[in-house]
Amino acid sequence: MYQLTRLDNGLRIATAAMPHMASVSLGFWVGVGGRFESADLSGASHFIEHLLFKGTRKRSARQISQDVEGLGGYLNAFTSEENTCFFAKAGHDRLPDLLDVLFDMFLHSRFDPAEIRKEREVIKEEVAMYRDQPQHYVHELLNAAQWPDQPLGRSITGTIKNLDQLNRSALLNHQRSHYGAANTFVVAAGRVSHPRLVAEVARLTRAFPPGSRHPFAPAFNPAQQPVLTLDSREIEQTQLALGIRTCSRHDPRRYALRLLNTILGENMSSRLFQILREDTGLTYSISSSLSFFEDVGDLVISAGLDTGNVPKALTLLAKELSRLRDKPPGKAELARARDYVIGQSNLSLEGTEHHMMWLGEQLLGYGKITRPAILKRALRQVTPAQIQSAARDFFHPGLLTLALVSPLKSAGHLQRYLRQL
Repeated sequence: MYQLTRLDNGLRIATAAMPHMASVSLGFWVGVGGRFESADLSGASHFIEHLLFKGTRKRSARQISQDVEGLGGYLNAFTSEENTCFFAKAGHDRLPDLLDVLFDMFLHSRFDPAEIRKEREVIKEEVAMYRDQPQHYVHELLNAAQWPDQPLGRSITGTIKNLDQLNRSALLNHQRSHYGAANTFVVAAGRVSHPRLVAEVARLTRAFPPGSRHPFAPAFNPAQQPVLTLDSREIEQTQLALGIRTCSRHDPRRYALRLLNTILGENMSSRLFQILREDTGLTYSISSSLSFFEDVGDLVISAGLDTGNVPKALTLLAKELSRLRDKPPGKAELARARDYVIGQSNLSLEGTEHHMMWLGEQLLGYGKITRPAILKRALRQVTPAQIQSAARDFFHPGLLTLALVSPLKSAGHLQRYLRQL
């Protein structure tokens, strides 16, 4: 089902054959994101993502969109901490057209000074939009406190100050440094012929610069006590994000953490949803999520609630974290969590876009394709004792960071609730 080819220039091409599908999803994945930026370059990867849509030597910005949307398809992109992805989806017979557009964007974008000035203002509006959304901004606040004074703690969009400093020369240098063949994957999922795609990509990439993959500084946090950070503003609710530093995506404990997170707060059956919403009515929104990076990771619990209920909510959160640490989950609860995670994976991989995304993340994150059956087998082998062990490893006050966007004027009194763990 999966095939991977490396061209002489280092560019790698991967496909997931789904011959029963009518569509194909195509992604260009680059191993660069916010973690690869110095303080002065913060926001550069995201800025470049925007600029590749702003015109090439033969297409205007409008033509880039029209040449995909006019096929009945769509085109988009995103930047994360460790990678950038440009992707498009259309009928399988339109794959050559999608390739032509994406390669044109990659190799021939103009970085027109007038477009850079305009897009700088667009991104500033994006920064302001996220700043005005407490449920989003609380996560930026958490990252800054959890990974202080380092790229992993900075906003991927950059700051207003940084955006004003990023000029054409700096952006082009950043692109040339990272957008090379050795740091790029071309990934397709759907009704696609691997040999045909390889031949087409090889024809289009004769001028692709070879480049290389760059390292980044390891993340660190020397804190031995809980860290608390507050953004005080006049809003109706308090938005909180409780971060727990965990392990990297290469750590074998990640499988236990994946199931632990489901038990804790990933869905409506989870402990936190049942206790904080269904049983006590403290919150409308409560969830937990996992992030794994090359060298670190975190589990984040997010909630929005009345400010007066924050102490009670933190007490209940600490109680549930302690319960997972002190007692393994029952076999039936673990089975439900496992079936949920595997079922969600199965549903996701039915679609060409999600399959392409999964494949790109596998390749950039691990440098290889691990078949879904192997990952499911690893999840099935997780025991209740391993979940308890993971909770014991990570559920400690010294690994906690609490971020609040709240009408509270100060939050020092909440430290004692974090020490209850």
